[in-house]
Amino acid sequence: MTSSKQALAHPASSAEAAPGTPPGAARGAHGGGAPAGADSWRSRLYRWDMKASPYAFVAPFFVLFGAFSLVPLLYTAWYSLHDVQLSALDHQTWAGLDNYKNLFSSEFFWNALENTFTIGLLSTVPQLLAALWLAHLLNYKLRGSTVWRVVMLTPYATSVAAATLVFTLLYSWDGGMVNWVLHFFGVDAINWRESDWGSQFAVSTIVIWRWTGYNALIYLAAMQAIPIDLYESAALDGASRWQQFRHVTIPQLRPTILFTVVVSTIGATQLFGEVLLFGGVSGSKGGSEHQYQTLGLYMYDQGWIIGNLGKASAIAWAMFLILLIVAAVNLLLTRRLRKSQ
Repeated sequence: MTSSKQALAHPASSAEAAPGTPPGAARGAHGGGAPAGADSWRSRLYRWDMKASPYAFVAPFFVLFGAFSLVPLLYTAWYSLHDVQLSALDHQTWAGLDNYKNLFSSEFFWNALENTFTIGLLSTVPQLLAALWLAHLLNYKLRGSTVWRVVMLTPYATSVAAATLVFTLLYSWDGGMVNWVLHFFGVDAINWRESDWGSQFAVSTIVIWRWTGYNALIYLAAMQAIPIDLYESAALDGASRWQQFRHVTIPQLRPTILFTVVVSTIGATQLFGEVLLFGGVSGSKGGSEHQYQTLGLYMYDQGWIIGNLGKASAIAWAMFLILLIVAAVNLLLTRRLRKSQ
């Protein structure tokens, strides 16, 4: 009885303090160590640390983003409203919207926009269909599935320069392997660089080869997240593999498919390295007649070859507006998919 009364008479120890109490707060309140002033300072420091630490952890990203993305973006917007030459950066003349007016009245801009759309369509549709088919094959139990997945990712890890140079040799007009194969089918040799559709098809195959495996792994990860119960129920109902793929896999992959379509569209809008290296000497012009000049290549030609940074900046902002439209369409489709589900 005496020990019970003594236990009730003593206040709770620091170990029995309420949850969430800052370290040392209970001890300081009952004279267990530090003075009351020091304890209140520690308490304030603890609260400040809990509030400020998350911002401190994410601050490096925003600092780098502001220095290397936001500031150049705003500076490009400023340049697009001025007449600026690469050889005389200090001499800027206010031009207003003249760069945009000249851009939208230029046939080269619309030609580059059309080429960008055509190459993007030729590369995106077969690429995603092939990726979906390969992911469906890899989703079943195969021998050495890990090896096949690594092999699928190998083209993505290959540099753009190396891949483009190899495909340039394959599509060579004189001695290229593609024309050599076509010769056995009675087809005359094609000058892939000078042909309108041929050059765009050749560039599209480079993009397809590099990005099909990457998208296949994305689809594979999404397929493995589909509940196995859905396939078992479909199998019990007598559905074949094709019917399971059509009525179970595809509906479950709609958000992922939409994501890959948007990302591939953005990549096609920014296509640059493949067309530049494929063209060789006339790479910056997109061929002798600009037959495969994309928006990225047109911006490079205006800014670094001709030296008109004002017009190049206007092209960059036109590409940015196109990407905003793509993002808006993505948001609209995503909302409709959520409502339909």
